[in-house]
This record gives sequence, structure tokens and C-alpha cells, in this order.
Amino acid sequence: MPQGKMSDDPAPLCEQMHPQQPSAQDEPVTLGAGHLKRLWSRTLASRQGKPAVEEEMDWLFDQILLSGLHLALEETMQYLYQTGPSFHEFERWILERNNGRVEPERIERINRAIQGLGPTPGQRAAIQEIENAEPVLTKEELKFWDEQGYVILHGAVSQPDTQAAADALWQRLGMSPTDPESWYQVRPGYGIMVQFFHHPALQRIRESPRIHKAFAQIWGTADLWATTDRVSFNPPERPGFMFPGPRLHWDTSLELPIPFGVQGLVYLTDTAAEQGAFTCVPGFQRKIHEWLASLPRGADPRREDLEKLGAIPIAASAGDLIIWHHALPHGSRPNRTERPRLVQYLTMFPPTGEAKRNWR
Repeated sequence: MPQGKMSDDPAPLCEQMHPQQPSAQDEPVTLGAGHLKRLWSRTLASRQGKPAVEEEMDWLFDQILLSGLHLALEETMQYLYQTGPSFHEFERWILERNNGRVEPERIERINRAIQGLGPTPGQRAAIQEIENAEPVLTKEELKFWDEQGYVILHGAVSQPDTQAAADALWQRLGMSPTDPESWYQVRPGYGIMVQFFHHPALQRIRESPRIHKAFAQIWGTADLWATTDRVSFNPPERPGFMFPGPRLHWDTSLELPIPFGVQGLVYLTDTAAEQGAFTCVPGFQRKIHEWLASLPRGADPRREDLEKLGAIPIAASAGDLIIWHHALPHGSRPNRTERPRLVQYLTMFPPTGEAKRNWR
């Protein structure tokens, strides 16, 4: 692969399906990420219909591993389930998505986090630098966060970096911002979501110290891991194209009690309220337990009319970051303007937390 080029092609490296699970013992280990072979073997066992032993903290360790390797969960699972690669092929696939190199410092941080050892002194210094930085969210904004469950960090990303990410998305889609007809090319299977993860412009936003500081203020620690998430493209509705969703939903289990967690996005375009803006039910993190308890026995909360709970669209400018509590019903909405909405999703989380919970 040429230097500087990062691939998002979901096509597998190995086109042939493996009739049996490859032997982990016979494959060379080149990356040294200790939890990687466990993730690979569990997934391939599940792919073959075999019981995969799940340890209590596997889910959290998977998230640390994927974040440290700059891998998207959905992309990785798709690759493993569709191709059933050998462990060596899996590692080669990871390297391709990292421009051919994963720095030893990243591997060391992954392994230490999974072992519960914490960062090295050098890593700790970088974390301390974020913790010592001036706050980016004011006391008033943090109070708003506590009450409403979301907050906007204005100017989280510089105009050049925002524009570079938007340009990368336009190029990925093969569309032109000045040609509305190009906005409606068929993108099967994902609605407004775009399976685009690996580009230097997207990674620069994930590594923004200003964004890191905002999440650190929300979590109370700068020892955080940044996820590699998707982007989205929401064009205006017109005859033949109606908004496909996602409308209001949750991305977390509703099994009580719901633990603290956050999600986030960066607008890559100035986004008006009716431009398919991010939409949520403010303050619902304070009400969700009571609301769930009030539902009729056997009712599915995900099938309730969530719009009636008081959803509002959140307008903001290109480069603004929105962070929301994952207990808020949230989604997008129909774009009733003349311009598309472009978004990059991202979040950050600490290397401690609860194990995977039963999905409700």
C-alpha cells in the first residue's frame, strides 16, 4: 500500500472462507497487543457457531484494544465475521489501517491498561498536560451539562481542520458540494451513515487537545481513549429521497441502573436546526429511570413514541463539538434545507468501567 494512504475498503484480504478456525499457536505475533489474540479467537469461535467463553471484562478490554489500534468496532467485526482470517492476516489488516505501523508506545499503553497497571511516566506526563490545561468548558456550561445532559464546545476544531475532514468525506463519497444531483448517489445499507474511518484529517480531530480537554472535564480525568467512529452525510429531502434515519434511539443498554457514559460528534458544516441537526431529549438522563419504571409491564421502551418526550434539534457551527449523556434519546432528523449536513462521530472513555451488560 502506498505510504500515506489509509484504506477503508471493506473487501477482505483473504477472499476464501476458512472451513475451520485457524490455529492461534502456529501464527506469528508481530504487534504484541496481548488481548488481540483473545478477541480474534472469540470472534472466530462465534462465527463458527462454537461457544466462546466471555470473561467479565472482555467488552471493556475490546474497546481499549480497538481504540488503541485506531480500529472501528463495526469495521473490525465485519472483517472477522466475513473472512475468518488467520491471526497473521488479521494483524496485517490492522497494519494496513494504520499506514503500516503501530507505534510501540501505543501497544504498551494498551497492554498496561488491560493489565490494570496505568500509564507509564511518559504517558502520564502527556495526560497531566491535558489535565493542567485551561478549561475549555466554563462553569456555566458544565452546569448546563449537568442539568440538560448535553453541551456544545464552540470552536472545538479549527476551520482548516474542519474543512479538511469535510473535503475528505466529499472525496470518499465521490460527490461535489456544488452539484446537488451527486448527493443522491445510492449508498446501500447505511442510511445517512458512512463507513469511513481512516483518514489523517479524521484522526487529527480525534487527537485534538481541545476536544480531549472537554471530555476530560466531563469524565473528571484526562486518562481517556478516543474511539474510531463513523461519519455521516444527511442530504436534503426531495422527491425520491426521504430521510432514512436514525431517528431517536439509544446506543446503550436500558438495563437499570444505567451507568454514566457519553457520546459525541463534530459538525463539519454549519448546521441549522432544520438541516438534519443532531436531536435529543434534554435532561432525560435525570428522568429515564422513573420513565422506564412507568411503562406497562412487558413494554419495549425502544418502540415508544420518543418524540413525545420533548426532543429538540441542536443547531451549531462547523467545528463545534456536541457531547451528550448516552441516556438521552438522540438521533438525527429530516433535512429540510438546501445543504447537506456532514458530521464526524467520536467519543472518549476511561480505561475503567463496567463489564458488558445485558441488552434491554
